[in-house]
Amino acid sequence: MSILTIILIILAILILWVVFSFNTLVRLRNRTKEAWSDIEVQLKRRYNLIPNLVETVKGYASHEKEVFEKVTEARSKAMGAQTPKEKGEAENFLSQTLKSLFAVAENYPDLKASQNFLELQRELRDTEDKIQAARRFYNANVRDLNIKIESFPTNIVAKLFGFKKMDLFEIEEPEAREVPKVEF
Repeated sequence: MSILTIILIILAILILWVVFSFNTLVRLRNRTKEAWSDIEVQLKRRYNLIPNLVETVKGYASHEKEVFEKVTEARSKAMGAQTPKEKGEAENFLSQTLKSLFAVAENYPDLKASQNFLELQRELRDTEDKIQAARRFYNANVRDLNIKIESFPTNIVAKLFGFKKMDLFEIEEPEAREVPKVEF
């Protein structure tokens, strides 16, 4: 074998490796974008349920104006957030305001018994479960992409073609972090 043949073989292997690495990064980035759009679909569903929930509660507790305004403001902020980090912060705030709305609902037995309220509450719980599943799927894809971007030798191709690490979508789940009280 001549030196030229060896150089051509090494060059071909190098080019194939770059192409394979590039295609892997593109595939991971596209899966991550697709997973993010799944989250956005579920968040939009949630945003669409909130005005109905507020109107239902208003029918029973019209004097709780401050709570309704906070929920509406939180919904607007969440809808306007762009990045996963901004969305996470806005969603945490929205979750807190929804908790205050449900706390208000606890004071109205007629509201708690309302079929419309119960159905909206069920829909919202179902949506929250879907958001959580979509978030796990998105974060797993982000993790895989970020590992590839940071790992040698793929990090060379990532830098060469401008691939950037992506942020995880993190929502605080205070119930999961709090230790339950046990009383006898």
